Amino acid sequence: MTITRAIGAGCNSIILLIVRGLALSRIHPNMLTLIGLLINVYAAVLLARGEFLYGGLVVIGAGLFDMVDGRVARHTNQVTRFGAFFDSVLDRYSDLGLLMGLLVYYANIDRFFYVVLTAVVMTGSVMVSYTRSRAENLIPTCKVGFAERPERVVLLIIGALFDRMAPALWMLAILSNLTVIHRMLYTYQQAKALEEAQLRPAGGPRESAAAARKG
Repeated sequence: MTITRAIGAGCNSIILLIVRGLALSRIHPNMLTLIGLLINVYAAVLLARGEFLYGGLVVIGAGLFDMVDGRVARHTNQVTRFGAFFDSVLDRYSDLGLLMGLLVYYANIDRFFYVVLTAVVMTGSVMVSYTRSRAENLIPTCKVGFAERPERVVLLIIGALFDRMAPALWMLAILSNLTVIHRMLYTYQQAKALEEAQLRPAGGPRESAAAARKG
């Protein structure tokens, strides 16, 4: 077994123990989701104060709840449609709350450019989620692009822990908006293919030609 696999297996075992403990406590998965949001709100306050290191550590703690709420729901047979919806909505609040903390920080230190950059990141973050949600009303799935929520959170954590928030914001601004463009192009291609399939004769071109000859 490689070192990477060993670390992964060890982390998975720890998470499984946490899931089992939470399942025994009978706490509702939606409550875990709510706790994760509240922890992220605290992290946003720390970011607004410029306490990036502590903010990054708190975001990691909030991520633990984000990892286990779905597993607890499955472990306790409490998976519901509303639970998935609730989790998705609170994830958006968590993301925007953290970025709002950065907006406050940069506004307080008079860095107008970074206020605008953070606003661009906020827009990209919302649009990544929106484009997938809207696209999947038209096509089966739209998970393309790099800047999914886990990647965005990891970049934010790295920026906070290593005091490199400005480069992290640049990467988030570029990657999130590139992901939006990628999803738009992908949805265009998939939607066009579905429309062409619907317009194509049911029997296919050979059967259509045979029918024409008979006629």
